[in-house]
Amino acid sequence: MRRHARPIGPVAWVTWLLAVAWTSTAVQSVSADELSQGQKVYVPIYSHIYSGDRENPFLLTAILSVRNTDPGHAITLTAVDYFDSDGKLLRRYLQKPAELGALASIRYVVGESDKSGGSGAKFIVEWRAASKVNPPILEGVMIGTNMQQGISFVSRGQVIHETGVRP
Repeated sequence: MRRHARPIGPVAWVTWLLAVAWTSTAVQSVSADELSQGQKVYVPIYSHIYSGDRENPFLLTAILSVRNTDPGHAITLTAVDYFDSDGKLLRRYLQKPAELGALASIRYVVGESDKSGGSGAKFIVEWRAASKVNPPILEGVMIGTNMQQGISFVSRGQVIHETGVRP
């Protein structure tokens, strides 16, 4: 027995159109004013923190996480630089620009034994895009375990300069 598909009624058709329109606008979660073509971002990093009355250093592994939040466009990282507490450049992580695809992530690690950055270390990250996109999320993730004690925390990046064209 062969079944014939019934035509979609006007109410079902309008409901389907609204669902498609809502889904396509929900994917882009930031307003047009928040879209960007590039930024310079400051991300606090802690290679160690202090504990106790004697301010004993507690060493941490620090991870810079860069997450492209745009579902349809790549971004290009143009600089990932690591600075110490005094603002002295310690390391350039990129030798050439690196593309990060839509919804892709990348990480850069400062090992636990690397104390050179100090408690006021930071990354300065620059990125750009060919068109206006949802800005990426940049976070510092710090984790340390020492003598059956563990600590972990996150710091969020702060935009210090818009480098792309704005509306």
